[in-house]
Amino acid sequence: MSKTVLDLIGNTPLVESKVLNTNPNVKLYFKLEGHNPGGSVKDRPAYNMIKSALERGDIDSSSKLIEATSGNTGIALAMIAGIYNLKIELVMPENSTKERVQTMRAYGAKVTLTSSDVGIEGARDYAEAKVRDEGYLMINQFANDDNWKAHYKTTGPEIWKDTNGKITHFVSSMGTTGTIMGTSTYLKEKNKAIQIVGVQPTDDSRIPGIRKWPEAYLPKIFNPKKVDRIMEVSEAEAVEMAKKLAKEEGIFSGMSSGGAATVALRLAATLESGTIVSIVCDRGDRYLSSDLFD
Repeated sequence: MSKTVLDLIGNTPLVESKVLNTNPNVKLYFKLEGHNPGGSVKDRPAYNMIKSALERGDIDSSSKLIEATSGNTGIALAMIAGIYNLKIELVMPENSTKERVQTMRAYGAKVTLTSSDVGIEGARDYAEAKVRDEGYLMINQFANDDNWKAHYKTTGPEIWKDTNGKITHFVSSMGTTGTIMGTSTYLKEKNKAIQIVGVQPTDDSRIPGIRKWPEAYLPKIFNPKKVDRIMEVSEAEAVEMAKKLAKEEGIFSGMSSGGAATVALRLAATLESGTIVSIVCDRGDRYLSSDLFD
């Protein structure tokens, strides 16, 4: 049966930690989202947000789309918009890795770089001004229910099925919070006892893709009731774990995946028994121009 690129989104592999997890009574699985065609977990919400908006008639080929992104969502939106022949402008801080900017442009998107001094918040402000003053339409991953619903429809059911319903803990980094919101909603419907663990950076850490948002920028889709526990990880721990994942488990990923794995392993060490699933949200080749693997 012939497939389109869109048919390849989701159904990513779940692989067991064979080296880093040393607790014999706990199974730790990594869900490899870098296997999506656009290279990250963000293919899921990007596809759902654009497809749903088209189906509702909210957007069409004449729409001028815009989105602020720190990287992976932008790449996914650029890919999906290209497939549907939609025009999109992606706004990101100028210190984003070169690979990300080039990948978005390769898919046909317009990329605008804003000052790194104001970070992703500055990119969001720029995009909002374009919506207000120039008639652009924002995908708005931070407030778009189609973001978390993508994970309710796909990520949650895949994890439930692939662990044969045995999952006890789900660990995910928190950025837009779409992954953790949608997956939590599905898993809690299946079994209320499953613990949902969110990962945030410590106050002095900068980890791309994971944020501790100021109140004014907190994603509208975030519902604290859907997260049982938030654990913090430092930049140094996330970097070290990304390197360990590559070297010892053969899993090449970015820093936010290293952060989630750090927390998953910390958790595994404290449990008497259980089945943990940790999200590996993208691939390491997206970070080669940064100093992550130096």
